[in-house]
Amino acid sequence: MQPNDNGTHLTRASSLDADQLRDLYAYPAELGQPWLRVNFICSIDGAVTVDGRSGGLGTPSDRRVFAALRELTDVILVGAGTVRTEDYRGARTNERLREWRLEHGLAAVPPVAVVSASAHLDPAARFFTDTSVPPLVLTSQRASDVAKNRLTEAGARVLELGADAVSTVAILDTLADLGLHRVLCEGGPSLFGQFLADDAVDELCLTTSPVLAGGPTGRISFSPKSVDNAMACGHILADDDGTVLTRWVRAR
Repeated sequence: MQPNDNGTHLTRASSLDADQLRDLYAYPAELGQPWLRVNFICSIDGAVTVDGRSGGLGTPSDRRVFAALRELTDVILVGAGTVRTEDYRGARTNERLREWRLEHGLAAVPPVAVVSASAHLDPAARFFTDTSVPPLVLTSQRASDVAKNRLTEAGARVLELGADAVSTVAILDTLADLGLHRVLCEGGPSLFGQFLADDAVDELCLTTSPVLAGGPTGRISFSPKSVDNAMACGHILADDDGTVLTRWVRAR
């Protein structure tokens, strides 16, 4: 802890080791239903991407927290647009992390689940070819059999969750049925907006990158209607480069 100019004490992310980060971002001990944690990064002026991708906003401390959040989760959840734009692949791990996860009752590697009502995804993309565990595709009955079969042949587990759309309730119920209660959503804004509109977000981990981005990029969430979901600040981390990492938990 180190005081800043106005006397407020902030924890510096660079001063925390791996175990301290895990403790700081630990999920609740007892989960009777899925806990939906959302992780985003934005610029000081609110941009969610630079040149179309969020990776341009990343900093060393953000990358450490990003990795820690993945270490703690049962499943990584993303929207189809994010998979395409960010060229997603399976979660990375090593022998040490595998052992740590197994010792703490988690699968060796968390699967990545993509929400796509149409199942319109490229089976040759890294999401399917660069992964050590089968990805999950959460889709709807309106997706064509051809599209679903192509993804199944690429190694994915394809699950139909509804007739025309993939609802929040169906997503969380399906993950719960699979024993995946610690859910980490990494975007995009439309999927986050859907969860907000359905009052399903338990937690937001938000990094503010020390840059002004400008441009036409949107916010971290987008939904047709506005909502007012009260959140309480869990903690604030900061680093010398100006990165600010906050954790917000639903006020219940």
